[in-house]
Amino acid sequence: MREFLLIFRNSDTSHPAPSPEQLQERLNWMAGIAAQNKLVDKGNRLSGSIAKTVRPDDVVTDGPYTEIKEFILGYVIVKTATIEEAVDIAQKNPILKMGGNIEVRAILTPEEKG
Repeated sequence: MREFLLIFRNSDTSHPAPSPEQLQERLNWMAGIAAQNKLVDKGNRLSGSIAKTVRPDDVVTDGPYTEIKEFILGYVIVKTATIEEAVDIAQKNPILKMGGNIEVRAILTPEEKG
């Protein structure tokens, strides 16, 4: 198993508060990850070469590339067997319905080189 960081981004600079329904949807998404024992809570360095970005409409691109007009809303660390499994988790996040995107990056262990 490997750890992946899911970085949540959006271009809506007004930072609107989520509705109760949106908040519940986010909590349900997080609870689903926790129920699978795939939610991790610790910090490490980020890989610069093992990364994908998940966008609405099932668009997945290689690399940790950010649009200049986007900002990071938050992050979650998950533990999965592959980056594809981490992407699958990201594709279920409700932020994609609001025009946001999620960057998926492998976390390096002290023994690994980026």
